[in-house]
Amino acid sequence: MKVSPALAEIRFGCGLSPDLTPKGSTEDILHRLAGPDHMAAAHPIADFDSLWLLAGAYTELRRQRRKTRGTEAYEDVNEQYKIMRREARFDRTRWFGQLILRHSQTEDGFRERLALFWGDHFTAQGKTGLVKLMGAPYVETAIRPYVSGTFADLLISAVTHPMMLDYLDQNRSIGPNSQLAQNSNRSRGLNENLAREVMELHTLGVDGPYTQQDVRQLAELFTGLSFKHKTGFRFNAKMAEPGSETVLAKDYGDDPAQLGQIHAVLGDLAVHPATADHIARKLVVHFVSDQPDPALVDHIAGRFRDTGGDLAQVYAALLEHPVAWVPGLQNVKPPFDFVASACRALAIQPAHVNRANPRKLAKRLIRPLDLMGQPWEHSIGPDGWPEEDSSWVTPQGLAARMRWAMLAPRQLIKVLPPPDIFVETSLGEFADGSVQFAARAAETQAEAIGLVLSSPAFQRR
Repeated sequence: MKVSPALAEIRFGCGLSPDLTPKGSTEDILHRLAGPDHMAAAHPIADFDSLWLLAGAYTELRRQRRKTRGTEAYEDVNEQYKIMRREARFDRTRWFGQLILRHSQTEDGFRERLALFWGDHFTAQGKTGLVKLMGAPYVETAIRPYVSGTFADLLISAVTHPMMLDYLDQNRSIGPNSQLAQNSNRSRGLNENLAREVMELHTLGVDGPYTQQDVRQLAELFTGLSFKHKTGFRFNAKMAEPGSETVLAKDYGDDPAQLGQIHAVLGDLAVHPATADHIARKLVVHFVSDQPDPALVDHIAGRFRDTGGDLAQVYAALLEHPVAWVPGLQNVKPPFDFVASACRALAIQPAHVNRANPRKLAKRLIRPLDLMGQPWEHSIGPDGWPEEDSSWVTPQGLAARMRWAMLAPRQLIKVLPPPDIFVETSLGEFADGSVQFAARAAETQAEAIGLVLSSPAFQRR
């Protein structure tokens, strides 16, 4: 099927760039996705596992800080604590810069978009200490390596990750008849958070074919999923509910409990027909339109069911359907996508980002997202960011976008491109007469660039 290279880059990639040639076919998009992850190597983000020990050391240092308050040792401990906290915040800002560079430099934009999509689908946020700043490493470790594998592998990786277990309080969930519960004098309870979100958000969908009893049984099966601050994930059999649990009319569980049975239920949920429908609809809403065409959803869901959730085949089903290529730009870009695609259109260079002072980088790229309505890595709940255009088309959000578009380009690159050329390189075939006129009529070069970035055409994909 013949596709528009410009539409492919905007709708399924990171936007147009003056330095990179748009893809000419769906086969090329899928071929690049199947190949090496060049951007992860070129613009690295720390692996979550490598930071876990550092997070534990930070927690211990904070404990010592409280313990030594009022003593001679406090000043030294407090200084170490402040240095570690400052460096961690700078690291988080640098990771954001690496994400921007990936979006700006990649010829594999579909991979970057999928990493964002699945990171949002499996939203997890740290709750204490340095883990609160480790959202990017979580996606790097638990999500990104699995975006073109099977959905079952992706689901297991995300659901059993320490970040997810911490976020949904799974590490505090105790089986009512577990060894730990029987030997404890304290009241310890079962927590259904993870089980509910796995069914409602991650697999079957909010209207899926499950009951409250299924949620509770899955929650009992999940007991034992935990982590240690020194070693990371662990399955704690002493916390686990022994015996059999019934989820969607199928029995799981052992006595003693074992991690393999949790993997088994996740594997079954991953290939359930309702999961296929749920994931298919989310993909269409995200990439094509927040008013999804049922024919496209059904086509993708059918491929999901036929292949057992082979994500590469699911994406092929998305890209091969004519509805996915309906002319015109549809969805409003969320704030991060807007900023990242603007940096790509401006051809922001790695040296400029990598040498930037972290405080200035945060001021120019991260803090504006707050005003636009999408604070980085801080979605309101486990359902992630909304997809509806109305969530982003607000007076405050649009004003913040326009303000950033008018000011940021001069701070991000040394020499602004000629307005007439920038219109063509940033919008391609979507550069209509009104945008071209506005760029020509602007009083300054900076204003012209800002008007192009603020235009309805650039705001959509």
